[in-house]
Amino acid sequence: MSLLAKPGAHHKALLSQAHALHLNQVIDADDLSDLLELADGALAFAVESLLDIDSDQ
Repeated sequence: MSLLAKPGAHHKALLSQAHALHLNQVIDADDLSDLLELADGALAFAVESLLDIDSDQ
């Protein structure tokens, strides 16, 4: 799934996977927090990139 094609769906998938890792005790709460921050950063990047693309056209 491309981040720029479907940023909301990509973000949701990242959040879901991070929570699953935490639920299955593969990662701890600190790692979960880090993954959630990275997912939010990816979403922000995608939205900003799409806004830049739209403003260039």
